[in-house]
Amino acid sequence: MVSQTKHNFIVARTAPSPLLYADTARSADMLYFGRFSVPDPFIAFGVRGKKIAVLNALEFGRAQKSSGFDTVLPLEPWLEKARAKSPKAGAAEVIGLLAKHYKLSAFEVASDFPLALADKLRALGLKLTPVPALFPEREIKTAAEAAALREGNRCSATGIAAAEQFLRRSKIKAGQLMLDGKPLTSERLKTAIEIACLEAGALSIDTIAAGGDQACDPHERGHGPLRAHELIVVDVFPRVTSTGYHGDMTRTFLKGRASEKQQHLVAAVRTAQLAALDAVRAGVNGRHVHQQCLNTFERHGFETKRTPKGSVGFFHGTGHGLGLEVHEAPRMSSVDYILKKGSVVTVEPGLYYPGLGGCRIEDVVQVTDGKPKMLSSYHYDWEIR
Repeated sequence: MVSQTKHNFIVARTAPSPLLYADTARSADMLYFGRFSVPDPFIAFGVRGKKIAVLNALEFGRAQKSSGFDTVLPLEPWLEKARAKSPKAGAAEVIGLLAKHYKLSAFEVASDFPLALADKLRALGLKLTPVPALFPEREIKTAAEAAALREGNRCSATGIAAAEQFLRRSKIKAGQLMLDGKPLTSERLKTAIEIACLEAGALSIDTIAAGGDQACDPHERGHGPLRAHELIVVDVFPRVTSTGYHGDMTRTFLKGRASEKQQHLVAAVRTAQLAALDAVRAGVNGRHVHQQCLNTFERHGFETKRTPKGSVGFFHGTGHGLGLEVHEAPRMSSVDYILKKGSVVTVEPGLYYPGLGGCRIEDVVQVTDGKPKMLSSYHYDWEIR
């Protein structure tokens, strides 16, 4: 549950009035706007720089005490007033009354604003303008947000450490990893990671612990027994319970003895990551950062191509923004995007070749005018004998 003091994270906003109707579990914009967790959709909007929420009796008192809204209105009186005119009145009619009360005729809404609600509001005479980013200031992280992301990555590192300990404790038997007399599976590894993250204060969902050829599909979560002498990609991106901010780190491990080809592959990925990190700074095109990885892999002889069974090599972006969402602006990929001072990005090159395996190494940094500020920390030793 998120509960923050009113302005610890918020950047000043002078844009037209935003309108939101969402819950905070699925809407990072709503969580950003009010700094307050509500499991069901509710109305929130801006009026001349002030943030207003309309909440039912279940949430009203809590919101008054601990939300970031400047004004919290009780839903029930507004709903009664709307239903006096139309017995089936709901959110649209309440918003219509509020707009009239606050002398508003137009709002900006996010691109995922509910369509049926938008149709009703337009029928009531309100102008709604969808915008690509309702709060573009989310891209630039304040000092408090950077600290929250550092905490998210501490939780990520805790999860990765739990996976590493399981791998270190495991024994090799007939090419398979065994732990406490039972096969060490991706499922067991993910459970260990998720328990560690939970104990650290974060919730890790869709955790990746994939070995062998499974790791060659970057978003394959992993399933079944893990084998010795195979690369295992561990990607942990938990959400901190107290703030809603994420961590996102990846390390690749191998239990046993790596082949020369595997060593060459892992070394190339780490070299590419260092080249990308060296290129990250304010004013640089994310496409340029991505190109540093492509150039590194080409120099090391790793080709990227499409095959009838899927792509091999390096076929995803180098990085993405991280905050209240795991994937948000900016991007570092083949698409042009100028990096801004204060934004936070992952740096995660990878190589994937069925038969050889997959490797990805990911860290999180905040963009500065010079060397990026690291917001994640975990060692890069990957071969576990």
